[in-house]
Amino acid sequence: MVEALRPGDVVAAGLCIGCGGCASGMAMDRDGLWKPDVTSDGGADFATRCPFSPAAADEDAIAAARFAAAARHSDLLGRHESTWVGHVAEGGFRANGSSGGMVSWVAAELLRTGAVDAVAHVAPVAAPHEDGRFFSYRLSRNGEEIAGGAKSRYYPVELSAVIAAIRATPGRYAVVAVPCFAKALNLLRQSDPVIAERVTHLLGLFCGHQKSARMVDSFAWQLKAPIARVRAVDYRIKDEGRPANWYRAHLTLDDGSARAEDWWHLADGDWGAGFFQNPACDWCDDVVAETADVAFGDAWVEPYASDGRGTNVVIARSAAMHALIEEAVADGRLALTPVDAPFVEETQAAGFRHRREGLAYRLTWRRREVHVVKRVAPSAALPLRRKLIYRMRHMIARDSHRLARVALRYRWPALYTGWARRALALYRALAWSHGRLGTWVERIMPDRRR
Repeated sequence: MVEALRPGDVVAAGLCIGCGGCASGMAMDRDGLWKPDVTSDGGADFATRCPFSPAAADEDAIAAARFAAAARHSDLLGRHESTWVGHVAEGGFRANGSSGGMVSWVAAELLRTGAVDAVAHVAPVAAPHEDGRFFSYRLSRNGEEIAGGAKSRYYPVELSAVIAAIRATPGRYAVVAVPCFAKALNLLRQSDPVIAERVTHLLGLFCGHQKSARMVDSFAWQLKAPIARVRAVDYRIKDEGRPANWYRAHLTLDDGSARAEDWWHLADGDWGAGFFQNPACDWCDDVVAETADVAFGDAWVEPYASDGRGTNVVIARSAAMHALIEEAVADGRLALTPVDAPFVEETQAAGFRHRREGLAYRLTWRRREVHVVKRVAPSAALPLRRKLIYRMRHMIARDSHRLARVALRYRWPALYTGWARRALALYRALAWSHGRLGTWVERIMPDRRR
């Protein structure tokens, strides 16, 4: 029965994203993913607060309640007032961010104008090996503190501590969140009047999927850096002379030295292949944070993808966020240009295929312990090659954790990296027609969609 749903049921079904909305404390499991206490009942309203619960309101229902008067609607983007492409024109926001600097600018602007008293966002921890993690949520109360959390963090985090801090201290708070975390906070606001009053703004991040902490172990193995000596991790080093989508893994060691490598030289360096993906991400249908007041992503289309300085696409959903952005554009503080919904959809085309077409196919797979209810109808009406690609991504996400687990236990990194290179070669043959196998696949199963 849905009414009796417990955190342990969601964890066992592979549907727990580790958001921390249901627990006062969270622990990282053996695969580097956050999980709640599975013996807890999660509270009487857990079934309606968990973002992956079949009893919880979906993104359409939440957005309809929050943005009922929105001027526009798109099946993929949700309700919104306006959509934009560009970057921050003032200060060092663009240079210090991983894309156009818009996330940090909006967070800092809300603080500057007094719209909020603090912003909850992800930032590096000072002593990762004492803390047991490299990144966590923190509350920032000025622009300088916001700047310390700029850039993308493909690392597992959870909200339980920051939710407790918001409950403990009156004020108005903004929270920067990926789609499922934004949904979890909206669901929590429906049942918790304190959170409803104090969390006044949600700043959403477009999301392809979340990674586990094992990705950092993989970086360390491949960059020949003992994990015990790693003090800082950077997933995207910006270089104006290189395209924005040329990611570069960067580790800072305890002696101040650094190790770095371009992602495409790594054994698991294809983001879309799904290495170290959180299992719950295969059952999500929100790419663009449809329940957040404003959402930000990278402009993965030309000419923007080749601009190493970084460019954002922005979706303003609330009237207040639209007004804030429009005024700053008029003042020359933001270099943003209005665009239509299809343009934004194209910038995230691969993510939408995986979360809509791919999800429809995954919903036809085996019955799960917890029934999955999504806005996408189950369908296996796909060419064989597309089915194989989605199966391969799912297998890579699952087995990358299994192989890394064994590699860590026996101190045998080559077990994982050797498997990863072979798995990636097979995936690229299927998805991109790479190599001899890819040529053969393309000949018998041609498919230009990616």
